[in-house]
Amino acid sequence: MPGTSGSGEGGAADGAAGGGADAGAPGGLRRTLTFRDLLVYGLLFIAPMAPVGIFGTLQARSHGAVTVVYLVATVAMACTASSYAQMVRVAPRAGSVYAYARAGLGEGTGFVAGWMAMLDYLLIPAVAYLFSGIALHALVPAVHPWVWTALAVVVTTLLNLAGVRTAARVGFAVLAMEIVVLAVFVVSAVVVLIVHGAQHGWTAPLTGEGGFSAGAVLSAVSVAVLSYLGFDAIASFAEEAGGGADRVARALLTCLVVAGVLFAVQTYLAALLMPMSAADLAARPAEQGTAFYTTVDSAVGGWLHALVAVSKAVGAAFAALAGQAAAGRLLFAMARDRRLPGAMSKVDAASGAPRRALLGAALVTLVAAVGAARRDDGLDQLSSIVNVGALTAFGLLHASVLGWFWIRGRRGDRGRGRSRAPGDGAPSVLWHGVVPLLGLAVVIAVVVEASATAQLVGGVWLVAGLVVLAVQYGGRARAGGARG
Repeated sequence: MPGTSGSGEGGAADGAAGGGADAGAPGGLRRTLTFRDLLVYGLLFIAPMAPVGIFGTLQARSHGAVTVVYLVATVAMACTASSYAQMVRVAPRAGSVYAYARAGLGEGTGFVAGWMAMLDYLLIPAVAYLFSGIALHALVPAVHPWVWTALAVVVTTLLNLAGVRTAARVGFAVLAMEIVVLAVFVVSAVVVLIVHGAQHGWTAPLTGEGGFSAGAVLSAVSVAVLSYLGFDAIASFAEEAGGGADRVARALLTCLVVAGVLFAVQTYLAALLMPMSAADLAARPAEQGTAFYTTVDSAVGGWLHALVAVSKAVGAAFAALAGQAAAGRLLFAMARDRRLPGAMSKVDAASGAPRRALLGAALVTLVAAVGAARRDDGLDQLSSIVNVGALTAFGLLHASVLGWFWIRGRRGDRGRGRSRAPGDGAPSVLWHGVVPLLGLAVVIAVVVEASATAQLVGGVWLVAGLVVLAVQYGGRARAGGARG
């Protein structure tokens, strides 16, 4: 894939992204993360068995073509991964889409992008913590879900405070456990298929049951792309990755491909073993959420159901660990640029972690997760509102590619009189035009399909961000007038 040159990242790109201490400098973040560490954070946040919870919904919506749904969703999300890979080279800074929108669209739009991403990075971990608490309560009913939820927040926060490398090492062990459980499912499913055969045609997960329906597949894709939310967290560690922006870009793309392969394999096998047809499942919406577990129970046995459930319970807590780490970097970057209270821009000298930003993120997540855990409908309510923030940020990411490569970067718009930046040459019509436009179209389609509650919460959060931005601009104008 054509990319921007890595040269000049320390000059022009930093100017595009905004001020702040250089990574590795005293008081700054440390470049300690390897390619494997970055991949671990991305896959942890996504979760290798993410399709388990929505498998039944996708199978019913797509008329049985659930595997092709994930193949199409992977291609669709590749547009987003490509835009991240382009912009991380332009603005290799902590803060991810916040830094990219500042570079490609301007300071105000950058704040809006960061503000919307904040909703995602704070609430998706809350959903994961709550899911973990509910799952652990099912295993140990004597302990209330909110206690398990709070315990998961405390343990993972302590790991994040210990430093990004420590958290990555523990995360690697948890990710390895999740992949082993997935491997057990794959091997067990293959054995059952060899011995007893498939419940449906071997090509049904690709062609659908009773004929292929493009409309049904695209409808399901709008839900399936939500399984990939979290891989973008990798970009938040741009200032902590050894090897710089190129390593981050490679990790983003690799994470997406690995996740796409894992999702396609497990849904293909589950679809072949499913004891009911897609039409029957569509007629029984109450059974769609547990369809994967029903399939495992009938085809393999309850022992694998229990193993998958434990893996999902533990994995959810550590998905939240990765999300909390990304949230901390976003808050840190916005505070460093004086868009949030400056106290959150401090880096702990011993651990190299943005301790105050992490604690701020943990506090918000704790309140949201524990509050939801004390409600019977808490998981449904929290789950229904978490996606719009991320999707809006993705949309602004794609717009940033267009803004940088076709307008700001080409005219050398640095705002600080710096030299030409990466990407100042002739932009690629494909990678800097067609791909981000396709990505933007996917984002719009998914937002339109989102629940009314999610759209309302996203709209309210956006308005609140615009008010904060207006207050900040007003304060700067008054300060400038006073100095004049």
